Amino acid sequence: MLLSVLGALGVVTLLFTAFGSSSSTTAGAPIPVEPSSPAAVAVRPTPQVLAAIGNLHIQLPVAAAALTAIGFHGSSDGSLSLQPVGRQANAGLLERLWRRIAGSGRDSPRWYQLEGGPAGTNVLDVGTPPGTDVYAPVKGSVVAVSDLVVGGKRVGSRIDLRPSESPSVMVSVLNVRPDPSIVVGTPVLAASSKLGTAVDVAAVEQQALAAHASHDGNNVSIAVYPSPGSLP
Repeated sequence: MLLSVLGALGVVTLLFTAFGSSSSTTAGAPIPVEPSSPAAVAVRPTPQVLAAIGNLHIQLPVAAAALTAIGFHGSSDGSLSLQPVGRQANAGLLERLWRRIAGSGRDSPRWYQLEGGPAGTNVLDVGTPPGTDVYAPVKGSVVAVSDLVVGGKRVGSRIDLRPSESPSVMVSVLNVRPDPSIVVGTPVLAASSKLGTAVDVAAVEQQALAAHASHDGNNVSIAVYPSPGSLP
């Protein structure tokens, strides 16, 4: 009887601990950095993996000090599912409880599962103010640069990259105004080669990331697709 009572108290304690930690989990920047400043928009990012798919790592494309939040959402456009790195900041009670019991996984970076669209983690939204310098999230080469049209309006471009680590897929970076040096065939290095600057996509379309980030949830969006002609 005594053991049953102690066991129940232990479960209750863990539940309260999990609830108590939720406020600190959902608050604050996904990566512990200095607050965003005007100077941060022109800084090269420090290598930081945000997601993975197979042996391909998707790195932070903006300076950490210009990062407002990280979000993932699903898509039905044929993009592949990504594996987020870090901890889901808005995870449910049971998941938070299990992580505390198992002590598994990394605490940083913190990311949000975005609502308002298909479930899943196909698309990575990296929150950042318009005008922020955007760098390649992978090493590879540019295979296409095309206009990005949202709500009938041209909003920057979509830059498609073929990663050296996984040439059977294509990494698309959206919501970017391309640098003049970015053309088809340009080689790029992860977190080192500048692709362009972030555009104000929130001016033409409400962003789900706005629920967790400043600057109206403006973001650089990244998705991975099978390369045209590759086997499924």
